[in-house]
Amino acid sequence: MDLRTKEEQVADYLREGIISGKFPRGSRLKQAEIAERLQLSITPVREALKLLEAEGYVTGNSYRGACVVPFDASASEEVLDLRLLLELRLLRGTAERITAEDLVDLRALADEFEQAFKVGDRAAARGVNYRFHRRLYSVAAMPQTLHFVQILWARYPFDLINAIEGRGQEAAKEHDAILSALLDGDASAAMLAMRKHIESGWSLLKSI
Repeated sequence: MDLRTKEEQVADYLREGIISGKFPRGSRLKQAEIAERLQLSITPVREALKLLEAEGYVTGNSYRGACVVPFDASASEEVLDLRLLLELRLLRGTAERITAEDLVDLRALADEFEQAFKVGDRAAARGVNYRFHRRLYSVAAMPQTLHFVQILWARYPFDLINAIEGRGQEAAKEHDAILSALLDGDASAAMLAMRKHIESGWSLLKSI
């Protein structure tokens, strides 16, 4: 059972869409179109857009719609440092609480991510990547920390990094390393693998 409110479900749908590139940076999100697509009333869509505006994913929320915030390259280095700080904290919490059921779910998402890249559907892969990391960190039961991480994701160039040739295959291997360490109950190895995962994408983008 999905215990999230309709507003939270819409917000998560839009976050994934923005990070995956389904809703490109600078594009306009129209409330009526989103409501129709999700078969919902305008109200939860409007409230979700307000939430995403506060998080930095969109700007100019109004009846006409909101605009996806353009990427700000100048902020990325600071965002990287904050991601490492908070996401490694979340992963440590996950390592302490993870269950066999959680690992099955995460394995399925990791496989779906790898398959999407194999068939060339990078937008789908970025969407699955969002769901993989969100599912991974939700296990930690630290909702405030996860909330701040989602704010950081709004400011990070996932679309640019995952468009780099070969990044998908490497990211899939990095997901495997994280899951293998969690399966072994090795929190330190999982955190080291996550650090490598976050830093390697950023290093690849900087090298271009």
